[in-house]
Amino acid sequence: MNALPVSPFLRLPLRPTPLLAALAILLLAGPASSQTTELETGRTLQGSLAAGDTARYKFVADEGDFILGEVNQISVDVTIRVLDAEGTQRARFGGLGRGPERFGGHMSAAGTFTVELIVAGDDEDAGGDYEITLLRHEPGATDPGELTDQMMARFDGDHSPGAAVRVWRDGETLYSKTYGMANLAHGIPFGPDTRTNIGSTSKQFTAFAIMLQAERGLLSLDDDIRTHIPELPEFDDTIRVRHLITHTSGLREFLNLLRMTGRRLDRGDWIDRSEIIEIVQRQPALQNVPGAEWNYNNTAYGLAAVIVERTSGRDFHVFMEENVFGPLGMTGTMVRPSIRHMVPSSSEGYTPTPDGYLQIGDLGGAVGAGGIYGTIADLQTWVESLANPRVGSRESIDEMMTSFVLNDGEETGYGYGLTVDEQGGLKRVHHGGADVAHRSMLVYYPEINAGITTQSNHAQFGSSVAFELAEAFFKDAMELEEEGEEAEEGGEFDPETYDPEAFDEFVGRYALDAVPSFVLTFTREDSTLHIQATGQPRLDIVPTSDSTFKLLVVEASITFLRGEDGEVEGLILHQGGDQPATRLAGEEAEEWAPTEEDLAGFAGRFYSEELETFYTFEVEDGSLVMRQRRLGRVPLTAGEEDRFSGGGFSFAFERDENGEVTGFRLSNVRTRDVGFGRVGSTVTLNDGGPPG
Repeated sequence: MNALPVSPFLRLPLRPTPLLAALAILLLAGPASSQTTELETGRTLQGSLAAGDTARYKFVADEGDFILGEVNQISVDVTIRVLDAEGTQRARFGGLGRGPERFGGHMSAAGTFTVELIVAGDDEDAGGDYEITLLRHEPGATDPGELTDQMMARFDGDHSPGAAVRVWRDGETLYSKTYGMANLAHGIPFGPDTRTNIGSTSKQFTAFAIMLQAERGLLSLDDDIRTHIPELPEFDDTIRVRHLITHTSGLREFLNLLRMTGRRLDRGDWIDRSEIIEIVQRQPALQNVPGAEWNYNNTAYGLAAVIVERTSGRDFHVFMEENVFGPLGMTGTMVRPSIRHMVPSSSEGYTPTPDGYLQIGDLGGAVGAGGIYGTIADLQTWVESLANPRVGSRESIDEMMTSFVLNDGEETGYGYGLTVDEQGGLKRVHHGGADVAHRSMLVYYPEINAGITTQSNHAQFGSSVAFELAEAFFKDAMELEEEGEEAEEGGEFDPETYDPEAFDEFVGRYALDAVPSFVLTFTREDSTLHIQATGQPRLDIVPTSDSTFKLLVVEASITFLRGEDGEVEGLILHQGGDQPATRLAGEEAEEWAPTEEDLAGFAGRFYSEELETFYTFEVEDGSLVMRQRRLGRVPLTAGEEDRFSGGGFSFAFERDENGEVTGFRLSNVRTRDVGFGRVGSTVTLNDGGPPG
């Protein structure tokens, strides 16, 4: 499971995401009132807000200063904005409706800053009392440990879900500390022995189990997966074991697919492991030729765990304990067989909502793709075993850490359960993880025999902070820009030096190659840069180099690509994997503005035999709306002709020779082209059968 600041199971396509807290340099213009109250460290100020009101406070900071504030939402849910002297929004926090909400970070520039408090939501009767306190104002730390304390401060204290950080090098633990609470209900703090759900970080362990069985001659990576799971269907092309652990199988991703059926994965709906095989059995055709396309896939890793079980005769959790965790001395690590199994000394995952922190639980059916709980010390033990194998061979581990090559010769940047890239001139091997609320990152730098892990049970935690901390702890080994140097290729990039007008060459529309109906549109308004996905809100982006940009409300980034003539011809969206997109001719979208009569042609009920699910389309106030029993009402936005999007889905409608709408293909990138057919007038919802 690999959750994002959005949901762990639906990273793509981008979808409307509540601004639940992102420390986002959003660069939105908005002048602040000069009538503000100055914040003083340690002083608590009281106030009240009614709907439509804005309370303003100010502080003066130097570049690099660390600021930590807290708003105690006594009886009002607030959104917190931090603006600079020009009224440009530099950060935004929110999402938790009651209790202490923290804000802050390291200031990217010097000056006078304004903190705005606004009533969240659009309820005209909303309002109430709050308290605001500036908890800390201090110079940014240069010592790596002190810097870590500052960066983790938002997740510390007895009111917040917590976090853990551990750093090591050459067998020596450089830093190990935990923050906040493992269990809010019972007042249990996060500790060094707290077991945490590491989400998709688990995939490297599943891939390792496959390699162990290959070493023992019990399977081959080139085996047809039906050799071990014969009840799977025979597709036109053979899926081999290797394709499962490299995300190149062509299978549908089961979590995205189950969401199409209305399963509420964000509310803990039950998923049994057996459903993964049943889902594959219902898939009519592969989404791509095995080995031809990289598409992040939890289904494949679930099947890989089944293959380990069938070749070993042991349940996966037992196999891992007997063959990996036990021999390595990882006494605090275990596979959770299902979401109903207890995990001793574990953290509970929390998602902030207007009603407070919710305990939603873990994703079901996670074994193989996720489902491992471990401690930060055990994760260090694991990485040190990758460096000096005590279980498994050097050859197998090296193969896991080698980028897989697609059928066309292109590298994927992903080995077996591990992402392979570079940072600061060093090879970097890593994998993030996210369940519904837990977050994880495990990073290994083999050239300096060093690693770092960050873990959290807070859904707003950005686990990629591990990369920033690595630069502090391993600065001597990385090629990083020294303070005051001009940015050079491959060095640190200062976004303040970027000329917004340079973005104009990227302005335009780009269609995802996997789902051409899903279009990313890039625009510029003065110094503000935007991305907008089909049918979704516009989001702000900031530069990370002259051709790369990051989104600020979701964990995603963009790399623009040039052709041989130097012209921008496409991009790669980095979000749960790499998704290429091709630039469309013309900067402006070719608007298709369907009339109400046009929309009426799409109205009706449609059924998917593969999903055993009905969707109903209606025209409301001049717009097309999709309804499904558990997904509820989903407003749709028209794209190109006969194409709509909404709710994280893309709908490509099909017509017969008379021009009548007969069905559509449903996609959300990881799972795509699921067929729906129009239901005849004689079929009712209670029939439960395919269209007549």
